[in-house]
Amino acid sequence: MFTGIIEAVGQVVAVQPKNGDLRLRIKTGGLSLADVQLGDSIATNGVCLTVVDLPGDGYWADVSRETLDNTTIPQWRVGQNVNLEKALTPQTRLGGHIVSGHVDGVGEVVSRYPDARSERFRLRAPKGLAKYIAHKGSITVDGTSLTVNAVDGAEFELNIVPHTLAHTIMGEYQPSSLVNLEVDVLARYLERLMLGDKAAESGGSGITMEFLAQHGFM
Repeated sequence: MFTGIIEAVGQVVAVQPKNGDLRLRIKTGGLSLADVQLGDSIATNGVCLTVVDLPGDGYWADVSRETLDNTTIPQWRVGQNVNLEKALTPQTRLGGHIVSGHVDGVGEVVSRYPDARSERFRLRAPKGLAKYIAHKGSITVDGTSLTVNAVDGAEFELNIVPHTLAHTIMGEYQPSSLVNLEVDVLARYLERLMLGDKAAESGGSGITMEFLAQHGFM
């Protein structure tokens, strides 16, 4: 588990195809690895990766087909920067929100513009994730815990303060940039809980307008 508070910006230094999937080497820069062991998790642009080797200045991680199919990792190139956060401990301050590191889908930056000393970003989520994104709710973008400032269909806006721009990769975003999105885990579980016994039925995995009407929500 993670908090979505980025600890350092690292860099992709190797991308190795391995029998249909990938092995990555990440240089961690200012992120201390003194307390990291093999098998530990590090969120890398929001993707929970397991450390399989520690060469000293970073780590190696294997990336499965499942992860490749649901994240921006297939577009990663040697030299690009990535957000890094080590897994939280019982002593960690939960300054962001509860983040699992399990990316729900890939979003796209639609626009950005200055707003006083901040930057306003507009992003587009996959249609299937739009229902989980709420005004003033939490969302994780490339591992960064952020507050949603406005929602319009599948698009949402973020107000990014100077500190976040300076200490994450968000300052590099431009229109058409692809980003990893993780919606608030509470929203996902709430949807499942609302289904009740129907959750055990084949095909009963989503809330529909008909379901809401039948159960008095409309």
